[in-house]
Amino acid sequence: MAGKNIKVLLVEDNPGDVFLLQEFLKEVTTVVDLMPVVRLSEALNYLEKEIFDVILLDLSLPDAQGLETFVITHNQAKATPIIVLTGIDDETLAIRAMQQGAQDYLLKGQVTGDLLVRSMRYAIERQRADNALRQSEERFRVALKNSPIFVYNQDMELRYTWVYNPADGLTVEEMLGKQDLDLISVEDAQHLLKIKSGVLTTGIGTREEVSITIKDTTRYYDLTIEPLRNELQEVVGVTCASIDISEQQAALRERKLAEEKIREQAALLDVTIDAICVRDLNNQIIFWNKGAETLFGWQATEAWGKNANELLFDEPSPEIEAALLQVISKGKWQGELTKLTKMGKEILVASRWSLVCDEQGKPKSILTVDTDITEKKLLEAQLFRAQRLESIGTLASGIAHDLNNILTPILAGAQLLPLKFPNLDERTRYLLEILEINAKRGADLVKQVLSFARGVEGKRITLQLRHLIVEVAKILKETFPRCIEVSTDVPQDLWMVSGDSTQLHQVLMNLCVNARDAMPSSGILSISAENLLIDENYARMNLEAKEGPYTVITVFDTGVGIPREILDRIFEPFFTTKDVGQGTGLGLSTVLGIIKSHGGFVSVYSEPGNGTSFKVYLPAVEGMETITPEELPPQRGHGELILVVDDEVAIQEITRTSLEAHNYKTLIASDGMEAIALYVQYRDKISAVLMDIMLPSLDGLTAIRTLLKINPQVRIIASSGLTSDSKLSAVAAIGVNTFLSKPYTVNELLLSLQKVLS
Repeated sequence: MAGKNIKVLLVEDNPGDVFLLQEFLKEVTTVVDLMPVVRLSEALNYLEKEIFDVILLDLSLPDAQGLETFVITHNQAKATPIIVLTGIDDETLAIRAMQQGAQDYLLKGQVTGDLLVRSMRYAIERQRADNALRQSEERFRVALKNSPIFVYNQDMELRYTWVYNPADGLTVEEMLGKQDLDLISVEDAQHLLKIKSGVLTTGIGTREEVSITIKDTTRYYDLTIEPLRNELQEVVGVTCASIDISEQQAALRERKLAEEKIREQAALLDVTIDAICVRDLNNQIIFWNKGAETLFGWQATEAWGKNANELLFDEPSPEIEAALLQVISKGKWQGELTKLTKMGKEILVASRWSLVCDEQGKPKSILTVDTDITEKKLLEAQLFRAQRLESIGTLASGIAHDLNNILTPILAGAQLLPLKFPNLDERTRYLLEILEINAKRGADLVKQVLSFARGVEGKRITLQLRHLIVEVAKILKETFPRCIEVSTDVPQDLWMVSGDSTQLHQVLMNLCVNARDAMPSSGILSISAENLLIDENYARMNLEAKEGPYTVITVFDTGVGIPREILDRIFEPFFTTKDVGQGTGLGLSTVLGIIKSHGGFVSVYSEPGNGTSFKVYLPAVEGMETITPEELPPQRGHGELILVVDDEVAIQEITRTSLEAHNYKTLIASDGMEAIALYVQYRDKISAVLMDIMLPSLDGLTAIRTLLKINPQVRIIASSGLTSDSKLSAVAAIGVNTFLSKPYTVNELLLSLQKVLS
């Protein structure tokens, strides 16, 4: 009513009271349209023609007196609020009018403008609320009369006190005054008792679905229970409304079963890792499962309605067209396809297409099931490569003995010739040095192949990397194209490391060869080294690092660099960016494996177009550099007789020459039988036996066992060009602790003899 004029019918026969009321209303801000009348009959005439917001009624009028005045007026305008105007002496009469339906009463002489307006507003609002309540009650009564709702009240003992529209099988007369236990099964009654008692105790209503069995018939109800209160708001019982939902429950159960079946089928489609897609005959996607989301990256909402070819293929291909024609004509197709993910990555899938038809047998869609076989194909390729490597390893093992037998006289000859001819010119000495270096390199190459193919462990010694870097740089300058400038920067105080020189040589060569390949035209290849003390903070930032001293080798090139997208994959076995036949993808994985086995780690930094820098971190150690046999001075004998057993004539001759040049005497045997015969003949003169374990007629191991039976104290050096773990174990098992790998240098031979003779 705020801001709206109040239209008032004033029924008052006293002009003074009318005047006062008019004056009071002038003092207020609310606009009141006052229509004064003197007689009740006039008021009734106005009420027939017009609608008023409120009636101000004096009960003492010329044509009506007392309570009858109010009753007549109220009957004429039941929807209009009435405020009774009365004197002090008539207050009792005004109260009786209130009891009959008046909204308020005001005492003449005590009225103000504000009080009058406030009273009229309250009266109007209360009347509206009463009208709304009556309308609501009427609607409820009509609705209840025409609805299947079972409504009832129960007292504090839960006896039925009022029942409307009772449930099937019961009548109002049967229910009044009784409890649930008197009407339904004990189980159902106890369940209802628990629910209703809770409402009586807490005063809070509830709603539940219940089942009730009456006369062997079970029905389901939606039951609402509210507390029933008196005028003092005390709980005096419950009022309940019950709706029969048996048919809905049956339909709901059927729907739940159907939904459960659908959920199970959908779950099966989503649980599978296969990508399942359904597209209509216009190639529009209409189903896309979780597997498809995971495999291709597109969410179902993104894929629905899209053209499958545009979404999953870079461009149309004859293969796709052929597959589509076959699935339309024959109902199915399967094969391998390359598809694109949301990120543009190509993946290889095993794809199965099936034609889906409607009830009339007409084609309506195509079901596609894709299985990601990208990793499988990669693994197969790696397996084939591994099998090829295994074949290489087997081949290498087979030829290692013969190849080392070939290298042994070459290596020994290159070392003996300068001793035999001390006056050789500088050029000849240089050629012999190259011959010796390359023979050693060939021997190391055989070891590397066997190490990679069969996992043979190298020998760890304390070594100075400066010498290794200088040696590698020398090889690079001699073998790399002249357009590549090779430089080194190694401090004199570089810390020592513990490692296998052959394996670390392989690491440097692999990194340098990669650097060369990255500079096809020209460039700079730099090898540097430095000492680095890694602290706790550095170790926290690099999980592979540990606190302590490290020697760091940096191999830097000014080549094409490595693209950022493949930088994380360069150490993966078999990963290569080179053309087929140009690389195996094993170089960097071998580098990483060797460095990790040495307790170190590798880091790489590269910028496309600006070159690449590999840093190799190796734990530094204290101590002096271990002197290798090649670096020790030759050891001369004292005329001892050595039995040399080898089936290679070249090795026999070079070994005889080497030993005799260093004051030893020799006996030569070509197989195990001859060795045993010679030993039996010269047992007291032979100081040591150099035995090749791979011999014809009688193998070396059997010959060694026989010699040990003849003389348990015999000194034996076992020798072979194939240093497998099984061979070494077999030699150690029969009591021989000195093993000489072919090809061997003169120094290695002399040191081995010194070891067993001492």
